[in-house]
Amino acid sequence: MTALLEIRDLAVELATERGPRLAVEGLDLALAPGETLALVGESGCGKTLTALAVLGVLPRAARVVAGEILWRGRDLLRLDPRARRALSGKELALSFQEPSSAFDPVLTLGEQIAESLRHHTGSTRKAAWARAVHLLGEVGLEDPAEHARRYPHELSGGQRQRGMLAMALACGPSLLIADEPTSALDSPLQREILALLAAASAQREMALLLITHDLSVVAELAERVAVMQAGRILEQGSVLEVFEHARHPCTQALLRARTARLVRGLHAPEAPRP
Repeated sequence: MTALLEIRDLAVELATERGPRLAVEGLDLALAPGETLALVGESGCGKTLTALAVLGVLPRAARVVAGEILWRGRDLLRLDPRARRALSGKELALSFQEPSSAFDPVLTLGEQIAESLRHHTGSTRKAAWARAVHLLGEVGLEDPAEHARRYPHELSGGQRQRGMLAMALACGPSLLIADEPTSALDSPLQREILALLAAASAQREMALLLITHDLSVVAELAERVAVMQAGRILEQGSVLEVFEHARHPCTQALLRARTARLVRGLHAPEAPRP
């Protein structure tokens, strides 16, 4: 199957106080339509920079210095800024690690989703608002019309996470990049968000690039996994292959950490009944 997204020999340079350094180097990845690929590694290994490079929203201190990022065969790095922005948010969407960074604090949740719809699809105000309310209900927010009128600071962490997912899905992207979608949530909310991501991917035939350090999340959601360390891909393959035949010490350490978390969960005291 032709790749939806193909990254070839990507290198991202980061300006530091000690001078420039390569934060991502020689990275190769491919993602097929409708596929879920997990990019796994410890904090600071270059996972998020890779995602931001795909979307063309790298921070000022970072720049792509080599490689290609092919979207349906077109190199995104060669597109003019206007064409690149038109793709971001419409065909490619990002769900941020920290929901607060995705929202404008002076606009309600519904206004922000509706604004994105109007910008990318040309919807009328009325149609965009109705679609925003529908999306909020689709991601599991009770009384979505009421939540649409709330400001980000009036929402809980789980509600903001759902709102951000609704905003990312608004324009029907072919690829959603989910950056640590469950890292700040408790276990019940983690399971709910993972279920929402799985359902959204299946219902929309949408590809999902899952960025995480948690192999438990990978086991639940992904079909393939790529393990990253210090800006490089160490190994990649199906989740079963990598989990059962991990070759690199970094992957083995991540698997041991996952096992330790599972054991702690088995021995954790039960929550008191109400």
